[in-house]
Formats: sequence, C-alpha cells, structure tokens
Amino acid sequence: MAHDNLFEPVKMGTQTLKNRIIMAPLTRLRSIEPGDVPTALAGEYYSQRAGAGLVITEATQISFQAKGYAGAPGIHTQDQITAWKTIVDNVHAKGSKIVVQLWHTGLVSHESVQPDGKAPISASDIDVGIRTSLRDSDNQAIRVDATPPRPATLDEIKQVIADFAQATKNAKEAGFDGVEIHGAHGYLLHQFWVEQTNQRNDEYGGSREKRARLTLDVIDACVDAWDADHVGIRISPLGTFNNVEAGYNEDENIWMIEQINKRGLMYLHLSEPDWAGGTPYNDEFRQNVRDAFDNLIIAAGGYTAEKAEKNVKAGYINAVAFGRDYIANPDLAERIQKGAPLNEQHPESFYGGGTEGYTDYPFLDQA
Repeated sequence: MAHDNLFEPVKMGTQTLKNRIIMAPLTRLRSIEPGDVPTALAGEYYSQRAGAGLVITEATQISFQAKGYAGAPGIHTQDQITAWKTIVDNVHAKGSKIVVQLWHTGLVSHESVQPDGKAPISASDIDVGIRTSLRDSDNQAIRVDATPPRPATLDEIKQVIADFAQATKNAKEAGFDGVEIHGAHGYLLHQFWVEQTNQRNDEYGGSREKRARLTLDVIDACVDAWDADHVGIRISPLGTFNNVEAGYNEDENIWMIEQINKRGLMYLHLSEPDWAGGTPYNDEFRQNVRDAFDNLIIAAGGYTAEKAEKNVKAGYINAVAFGRDYIANPDLAERIQKGAPLNEQHPESFYGGGTEGYTDYPFLDQA
C-alpha cells in the first residue's frame, strides 16, 4: 500500500477520521438562484468523494450580505438547510465525515448580488482591484470587476458575528460534523486582519489585537453556538490572495495562531501560498506553527502524495487537503493508496455549469 501514514486514522476533536486525506473546500458555483440552494447534483458530487477521511464543502454564505459569487450556496435559510441535510446524509452513508466552510466574502463581491444593490462591506473602503464571478444569460460563470467596498459599521460587524453563530447552529441542524470558519484568501475576516485593507481607528483596527478581534469574536461566537470540538478555521498566513497581501510578519502570524489555539478548536487548516504562485513555507515556519497549535493541523496547497507523506511523517501536520486533484478524481484516496495515475483536470469546467466537469470524472474502474 502506497503512503501508509496517510491512511492511519486521526482525531478531529472528539471524532475520528478514517484517513488523513481531506477534500479541500472548492468553490464550484452551481447552486440554484435565486435562493442560493445547493442542488441534488451536489449531493452526488460530494458523496462520490467520500473516500476522503473528511469532506470540507465549498465556501458557503452565512447571509445574503456575505455573498460574493453568483452560484455559491448559503446556509442561512430553511431551504438551504434542508438541501444540505440530504447532502450530509449522502456523505455519511459512504462512511466519511463532512464539515461546511462558512464565509463572508467582504470586498470580493458585486452590488448585483448584494441586498438592495448596496456596495459590499469590508474593514475599510480600500479597493484592491479584485474581480468576482457572476452568471451570464446562459447561466455560465463570468468574471467581472468587484464593486468598491464601504467600511462596515459597528452594527454590521455585530451582525456578521451573529450570522456566523447562526450559521453554525444551522450546520448542526443539517447534521454536519462541524464547521470551518473561512479566515483566509482575502475574504472578510482576512480583510480585517491585514493592515493593507484595515485602516480603521476603532476597536477593530490598528494594533494586531484590534485587527484580530473580528476573527477571534467570530470563533468565540461559533464555539458558543456549538462547541470547540466542532469548530475549525482556515487561514492563509503568508502569501497574497485576491490581491490582499499578507502585510504582516511571521511573528504576528504565530501570535494569531496562539490566540486561536487558546480556543481549543478541533483543527487549524493552513492554506499554503505555493498553489497560487507564492513562496513555499520553510521548515522553521512549519515547526513554529506546530509548536503554536496543539490539535489537528491540516495543510493544503500544491500537495502531492509524496509531499503529504513527508510533512505528516515529520510531524509538522496531521492531515493534508487536496483541492483540484479532488475535482478531477472522485476516488483520489483510492488512487493514492494504489499508486494509480490521476485524471486530467479540466479547468474550463471548474466553475458553473452542470454535470460536465462536476460529477462525470471517471473512477478507476471506469478508466
């Protein structure tokens, strides 16, 4: 059996994952509009990939204001919760765990998908020149310039925190095995943490403690809504994503991880920068992260099975999340275990559309 250490069980909070191969959160933009309801086809898509020890869903809105991309799902209405419950049941029937990634996109949005056509919120009114995805008349994903953001009011910040907490309760109702807070990739929580996009002079801007406050407030609210054993977080400590730069040094990253660690979360999910062309982590930084966080560490970003095995064996991480390889290979865990070749990826069908490039990639026995 290839890469044996990736197929050992591992603890996630009070739960046990059957292996250390994780399906990373992957935006696919195929949900029903209006309403942002995940489709029955999504149930097939996720259950096909339940060979993973853990399936992490695509980023999912906590409110209509949190929306940034046409076709992304939500988990803040009863119709959405009901649809997710069927998907969760399908994955559980295949023997895997599944958590939902919760996000607020902040400035990565467009007025056409915002309530009342308002500009999206961010920490400040900094326009980073990013684009987002809408749908054309044929229901296909198209790229457009994001609408310049406006600074969130204190009342809106309180509402964001409450929305994360309610989404966590909704995830529990839908039967998920936990939630993952999206604190990475230049989305709202990241926008508050980074000095480039946070030029506030109130309790949510300035010092690292104030810039970290929204992320930590959201964590605390989600833990209160469920418990620490069912809440994880994804961060991207180094690198540039959605034109939002890291903007802070390694010491501040480690400080932030130490604050997260105090909350006792079920896992820390690191999105490494090399998948987006950034400089890979060095071993010293990996060890500093390991020393700062006590529980399960998942890493993602340009990983091969060989790199995964090496870093798990070294003790830097406990599990590895695979992204685009999981789009193209529904049975990725089996292929890694058997040392089998991988399907070719088709990026032109990653976003939007129907079954093509979604549920029609062949399994090994169909190749």
